[in-house]
Amino acid sequence: MSDQKPEEAQTPEEAAARSVPGPSADPDAKRRPASVAEIKALSHPLRVRILRLCGDRELTNKQLADRLGEDAGTVYYHVRQLVAAGFLEPAPVRSGGSGALEKPYRSTGRSWWLSMTLDQQDTSRNVAPVEAFQQELAEAGPASIATFARFSLHLSPEDVAELDRRIVAVIDAYVETDHERSHLPAHGGIFVVHRSAD
Repeated sequence: MSDQKPEEAQTPEEAAARSVPGPSADPDAKRRPASVAEIKALSHPLRVRILRLCGDRELTNKQLADRLGEDAGTVYYHVRQLVAAGFLEPAPVRSGGSGALEKPYRSTGRSWWLSMTLDQQDTSRNVAPVEAFQQELAEAGPASIATFARFSLHLSPEDVAELDRRIVAVIDAYVETDHERSHLPAHGGIFVVHRSAD
């Protein structure tokens, strides 16, 4: 006899955990190759941070500049790059606190579903997601860390590809059901495997 709850009695978290794909799932089946413009748009850490912030809530250019401690003109330039690449879109105009009209932006959610290899990226900027994550973690502080795993493994190129496929498949399951947990605190993370120097 199973002690498993029926589907309708499960919490969203339990349903999401049960829907996590196993090793046979192919994350690339849901992805499409990134265009040159999309690769370029994601090659700057500030754009990566803007995209993440607008994924959590709709923000104006001024709100983004204030949040990031950057000049409004610089932020607007990067926002335009993200809009042109289809990663941000204008949200409905709203009234601000002073009654002035505000033009917020929101993420389209497209960036996660792109397939992009490191050799397609500008080698001088291909660590933009890592830089953005380092900045976000430094800003949030050590107490913000919910979990981590540090490891050293001996891997063939095929092993690296399989590890990546399996980890991304698990993350995909959470991305696809994230709307069910939008009332919970947002967590950021990054999965990086690098070749050891020695």
